[in-house]
Amino acid sequence: MDNPQDMLLLLGEKSAKPRLLVVDDQAVNIQVIYQAFAADHQVFMATSGAQALAMCAANPPDLLLLDVVMPDIDGLEVCRRLKADEATRHIPVIFVTGHSDPAEETRGLEVGAVDFIAKPINPQIVRARVRTHLMLKFQADLLRQLAQRDGLTGVYNRRHFDACLEAECRRAARSRQPLSLLMIDVDDFKRYNDRYGHQAGDDVLRQVAQALQFGFARAGDVVARYGGEEFACVLPDTEATAALALAERTEQYIRALGIAHEASRVGPVLTVSIGVAVYAGGSGSSAEVEPSALLALADQQLYEAKRQGRGRVVLAVHTLGPS
Repeated sequence: MDNPQDMLLLLGEKSAKPRLLVVDDQAVNIQVIYQAFAADHQVFMATSGAQALAMCAANPPDLLLLDVVMPDIDGLEVCRRLKADEATRHIPVIFVTGHSDPAEETRGLEVGAVDFIAKPINPQIVRARVRTHLMLKFQADLLRQLAQRDGLTGVYNRRHFDACLEAECRRAARSRQPLSLLMIDVDDFKRYNDRYGHQAGDDVLRQVAQALQFGFARAGDVVARYGGEEFACVLPDTEATAALALAERTEQYIRALGIAHEASRVGPVLTVSIGVAVYAGGSGSSAEVEPSALLALADQQLYEAKRQGRGRVVLAVHTLGPS
């Protein structure tokens, strides 16, 4: 596969057009690059370093074509800031410059640029270089995506979940916004395997994972396989009432799939138990949100759901940490 559009589709992007951000304080330079790429790329434009940084933060492009010399924040500093931010560090930066100073190229490469293109540009050369660096980026994106996924179910794996929960806990502490965590366990899964076989058990885990992805499909929600027959969901900016409603709807949806489970102690079909822990947020909340504390609280609620007979949702709200 050597086509950027095909790679985008493989990565699950809704649009097969790569997103380019062209940054130059001269409109005529932007227009030349726009004409070279408009037919088969989404081309966005910025006329200052500050505007470019804001656009990258709001909606990261697939590649940046960046002028070096600009009046407010120069291209070198823009590149340096992008590479220092985890959310934008993987965006390839190609400097477009009217200078041919080797020392300047060295500085550009040192701050993270992948290539240099001289002005006035040759559209064919620019297209070829952009295509090469887009392919390299998309291949790296695909490898990162595969490394984050559980091989059986396709949802995120434990490693990605741990990193995500830690990041969301930090963000919730800073913003004092609520954060919900769900721990989900397939009821009597060992009995299911013993009754129907491990291949059928694998199929069930895939169906449960799909149901969770359907139930928690908002931007920012993270569904992961925590281990064995246990899943976890991180729901940013979600308070207790909404988290409980989502969890109960998901429990009912999985029950409604009607997957036969004759060995279950709950009923004739497959069910799940869900423990919900909520960091409440708000001005009265602790500034510290420990991932381990939130996990322990969710696990306690999962244990309580099982103690009460399985196939149900139990929730707890806690400010977590000292007041």
